[in-house]
Amino acid sequence: MTARGMTARGMTARGMGPRRLTALAVAALAAVAMTGCSALSGSSSGSDPKSITLYSGQHPQTTQKLVAAFEKQTGIQVSVRSDDEAVLANQIVTEGSRSPADVFYTENTPPLEFLQGKGLLSGLRSSTLAATPSRYNSAQGDWVGVSARVSVLIYNPRLISQSQLPTSVMQLADPKYRGKLALAAGETDFQPIVTSVLRAHGSAATETWLKAVKANAAGHLYPDNETVTSDINRGTAALGIINQYYWYRLRAEIGTGAMHSKIAFFAPHDPGYVLDVSGAGVLKSSNNQAAAQRFVAFLVGKQAQEIIGGHSLSYEYPVASGVTTAAPETPLRQLQPNPITLGELGTGSAAVALLRRAGLL
Repeated sequence: MTARGMTARGMTARGMGPRRLTALAVAALAAVAMTGCSALSGSSSGSDPKSITLYSGQHPQTTQKLVAAFEKQTGIQVSVRSDDEAVLANQIVTEGSRSPADVFYTENTPPLEFLQGKGLLSGLRSSTLAATPSRYNSAQGDWVGVSARVSVLIYNPRLISQSQLPTSVMQLADPKYRGKLALAAGETDFQPIVTSVLRAHGSAATETWLKAVKANAAGHLYPDNETVTSDINRGTAALGIINQYYWYRLRAEIGTGAMHSKIAFFAPHDPGYVLDVSGAGVLKSSNNQAAAQRFVAFLVGKQAQEIIGGHSLSYEYPVASGVTTAAPETPLRQLQPNPITLGELGTGSAAVALLRRAGLL
């Protein structure tokens, strides 16, 4: 999602659509949600028990691999409608009981929390929820965690040494980083960090911090994390904050020899050291409940988790069924993020309001 706020997701040259930050307010997005319907691909599942419609805010490559594997295993056809996850969430609200969506698959949990709060998600089967550690799932059992990513610093050693990096996200407000910092403040991935800072330091301090970060990133405020990652790798900016998978994806694309950047973690439990979770839920309005439940169960099963962990360009952490990533990343169990819960991350509405007040949206 982006600072464009109310528009549908654009696609980058690498095909990884940026997840832009938007407020999950129905009134604000109703017009876009209605006009966006015609731009989305796919068709309604109708009453055919051998087909379902998936609304997906996940990366297309990952989604396509998962859908193909599910269709081959079950014979159930999946019609995919891909867009910005907040736009899709608001579209589901606008469509109400007439929504063709059977399953909603997101990059982040706030849109799922939003729909859960509206009473629009069905409870998932206990066996599905049991596949993923409970800390990654909805407390109410309405959605399940599928994969995770962690926020990191990306930096170019030619422009800044590791010893000069901030150890806390709060230090990104230091004037010494002015002109060196790159940021995609409109990305969904930045929203949990803002929420984490908000819970640690309060509203006034967070707004002050955001305004200072904006000043430091002047000239390097980008529309998405793909641009942050590639530009820092080229030396356009010295450092930035992204989720770790962007760096691994770029390395897979251009090769190790072309990588001029590195990644580093904030200090353990720092508010900027945040674990984000991608999840999925079944729509209460779905006419294909059994098939929809089967698809969500598939996402947290071993085959799908192995696709996420090592057989796609995901480079996310599989969080279910005991599967670990095949990429040479810091293992999930060794990460030391801020212990903020997914419930505390909530819908992200407070973070969006602060970003707007700071002029970053």
